Amino acid sequence: MVQSETSMEKYKNLSDFLKKFFIPSYVLSPEDEPEAQISCTTAPENPILVFINSKSGGQLGAELILTYRTLLNDKQVFDLEVETPDKVLQRIYLNLERLKDDSLASKIRDKLKIIVAGGDGTAGWLLGVVSDLNLSNPPPIATVPLGTGNNLPFAFGWGKKNPGTDRSSVESFLGKVINAKEMKIDNWKILMRMKHPKEGSCDITLKLPHSLPRIFPSDQENMEGYHTYRGGFWNYFSLGMDAQVSYAFHSQRKLHPERFKNQLVNQSTYLKLSCTQGWFFASLFHPSSQNIAKLAKIQICDRNGQWNDLHIPQSIRSIVCLNLPSFSGGLNPWGTPNPKKQRDRSLTAPFVDDGLIEIVGFRNAWHGLILLSPNGHGTRLAQANRVRLEFKKGAAKHAYMRIDGEPWKQPLPSNDETVMVEISHHGQVNMLATQNCRSKSMYESSSIIRFSNDEDDSSVVENEEF
Repeated sequence: MVQSETSMEKYKNLSDFLKKFFIPSYVLSPEDEPEAQISCTTAPENPILVFINSKSGGQLGAELILTYRTLLNDKQVFDLEVETPDKVLQRIYLNLERLKDDSLASKIRDKLKIIVAGGDGTAGWLLGVVSDLNLSNPPPIATVPLGTGNNLPFAFGWGKKNPGTDRSSVESFLGKVINAKEMKIDNWKILMRMKHPKEGSCDITLKLPHSLPRIFPSDQENMEGYHTYRGGFWNYFSLGMDAQVSYAFHSQRKLHPERFKNQLVNQSTYLKLSCTQGWFFASLFHPSSQNIAKLAKIQICDRNGQWNDLHIPQSIRSIVCLNLPSFSGGLNPWGTPNPKKQRDRSLTAPFVDDGLIEIVGFRNAWHGLILLSPNGHGTRLAQANRVRLEFKKGAAKHAYMRIDGEPWKQPLPSNDETVMVEISHHGQVNMLATQNCRSKSMYESSSIIRFSNDEDDSSVVENEEF
């Protein structure tokens, strides 16, 4: 019982502010007895579980862990390099079920919130785990920007700069958690099937993000003769040169992690790779066989279940299926179509909970830089409830893909092999958003949509290059 006594001694010495977040050890672990926590009779107003990727942000992740464990019960702060979130949450919720007749534990379960600190991939990992638990009252999630792009935190008002790790900075963040509002966002499932290769060419060296695992043979979505992978994303899926640059960046970071401990240095390296990969002069350095229209046949499904082929201009070398208004460090590729365009093309404003995903195309990096200008946006291709990509035989040996900041190099079909990627709506999850939130809900009467005076996307110049 030494740990329990130490935990409660810490609680007694905490400020009233920090007591609002403190969770007694017996609620977190069945090894601790409630009798030892009897002095903690008041339920915390904002009980939190903190998940931190200690390898994110250089040394910042490890420093944040130390600070949070100093301020709170160290049993409510978890290093994702030591223990995975699925195991942690399953253990805690099983214990909460065991304590369902305990008044304090029940109140904590009802009010529980989660803080996750890491890159977009780490945040997506937590969102996926919470979604898979199918909880009746899932905890809302706040995201600490601790990566390079930090698109998820930025979309919900948490900023995109790496945070301070001192006590004052952490307490300031906790204060924002208290005042944050809950917001539902769409969850998007991605399913990838690859036909078993006769000569073993398609699955031997494939290294996918941990958020896209291979399903078990007994799974109902498994098909005989295919390798099937299933995962989810909350911000974006991208295909093409932007993912290729991201893949080069991640590969270098794995080889030389000591060079990637500063956010500004990371962003500078990313820009250099964009140049060396030929993304700024794609028409000169990028094979035409890598144009999206030649790589894949893309179909989209509307809310009525009607499938249609999606026309992709020949100049498009990257497409993004976007759920949130934050991509590539906080840029909004879709923007807000003006009322005339909405009528003419049946487009809507980009809400994060409307069951629609926005599909945007880019020709090259110069095209992407348009996003920095007022009313700038990519080539708006469509909005859809489902998207299906079927990759053509022999178009190229591989393509680059990315979900929520996690890239991979995908082998493409040869001979009679096939690769199919399908994106579909898969429920919703709860996020915590600050007053600076950029995301908009279709149910918010206070949502103010500012329309842009942009040109019609339908007049895409097919042979326009830089």
